[in-house]
Amino acid sequence: MSVSARLNPLMVIGCAVAVALVAGVVAYADDDALQPGTSAAGTRIHTPTRSLDIVRSATPAASALGVSRRLYDASPIAVVTAAHDPKAQRTAIASATRLGVPVLIDGPAVPAELKRLGARRVLTFGKTRKVPGGQPVPVDAASAGKAVAKLGGVATRSARHLDAIVVTRSRTANAAAVATARNAGADVFQLRTADPRRTRTVAKALAARPDTPVIALGTPFTHGFAYSLAVVRRHIVQPTGGYLALPGKHYTAMYGHPGAPSLGVLGEQGVKASVKRVERLARKYRRVSKAEFVPTFEIIATVASGSAGKDKNYSQEVSIKTLTPLVNAARKAGVYVILDLQPGRTDFLTQAKRYRSLLERPNVGLALDPEWRLKKKQKHLRQIGSVKVAEINRVSHWLARLTREKALPQKLFVLHQFSLSMIKHRGRLETRHPELATVIHVDGSGPQGAKRGTWKALRRNAPDGVYWGWKNFVDEDPHMLTAEDTWTRVRPHPSLISYQ
Repeated sequence: MSVSARLNPLMVIGCAVAVALVAGVVAYADDDALQPGTSAAGTRIHTPTRSLDIVRSATPAASALGVSRRLYDASPIAVVTAAHDPKAQRTAIASATRLGVPVLIDGPAVPAELKRLGARRVLTFGKTRKVPGGQPVPVDAASAGKAVAKLGGVATRSARHLDAIVVTRSRTANAAAVATARNAGADVFQLRTADPRRTRTVAKALAARPDTPVIALGTPFTHGFAYSLAVVRRHIVQPTGGYLALPGKHYTAMYGHPGAPSLGVLGEQGVKASVKRVERLARKYRRVSKAEFVPTFEIIATVASGSAGKDKNYSQEVSIKTLTPLVNAARKAGVYVILDLQPGRTDFLTQAKRYRSLLERPNVGLALDPEWRLKKKQKHLRQIGSVKVAEINRVSHWLARLTREKALPQKLFVLHQFSLSMIKHRGRLETRHPELATVIHVDGSGPQGAKRGTWKALRRNAPDGVYWGWKNFVDEDPHMLTAEDTWTRVRPHPSLISYQ
């Protein structure tokens, strides 16, 4: 019999741990998914029942604690590591991974969690508080290997797979939570943006397991993750494909009102001719770039009026019946639609709600035109209108909720602007709704130098998370830019390019 064959099995386990520690502690897979780990005898794993459970944690310690509470009913062995000691944490994680038990980061809540787990033996690494059953272990590989080997009588190496998914923005920052999830048998995915729609491999994996419970680690997942998770699991896609309206696409739009040539090019021809014309427009840009261009109608749904009208709001609200033929034709032709509001003396939300049935369609977005938002006693063309950002935020909140409740793909939400005064307190603009892609559409007319100046001025100190639109005026712009000029001279490339 060879010397190695006569070795005590516990010594073999210890040597293996030592090698693992020296080699780099935990060998993570290169792809986003982490493979299931091992589990200790006497450990009882909890199978989650909630389809989505968000751990509202702001620290790695809270994340690790949250995973332990959700995935372990009992564990006779546990590992605790010092909070701010990277070497101790690496060694602790490697030891917990070998044993298949939870690893916790030292903190006030740890003793209670150890009691809940029924942990009779606790390996502690680094400077931690004293806990019942605690055994301080030096953080060198050899000492850790010996400590793990001594627990070999209750440790098993039976592989376990738990039908649960854990998502985190950082596997490195939440290494303890990741290890605890792995050890329970859960799969772990990294989502740096907290949005599965933006990571193709993760979106595909989540879609393949639509009924598997998901645990999300951290406060970034509290806002909108439920919606974006539902989108990928139910395959709620844009009419032209993909989960997102933006980024990744550029919308080439004809602006105007049906049957009203004076309001823009969209009104210069009938429905069928408009479809053909906007398709030709998209083709012009496709000849310039290999980017994806989506033909688009921006339809003025409420038209600013020089007279007060019956409702005294200086805005003519066009009926849904009038708009439906153009919207239907757009849907059939793969044309995106944006409904534009010019509200006069009423508010944007009141008008938006009038068109709810159209906005419930997956290819219909919304635009707000503050130029035509009047205060009391104001009239169109005597003043440039304006709106407080709080009113815009009320509209975006309503539209985001409608999109979410109706299980619709992300919508374009467009804000027209050619003067800083048009949107009051713009820095407070809410752009975090995952249901919406917010576009500031720079739509001033005039010489190209002046338009470029407006473009730069409006982009300066703009809110985070917005996209940008550019408008070409067929009649009002001296030397209107061609498709090639628009694409090569206007930077960054506009997400929405419209023609009036």
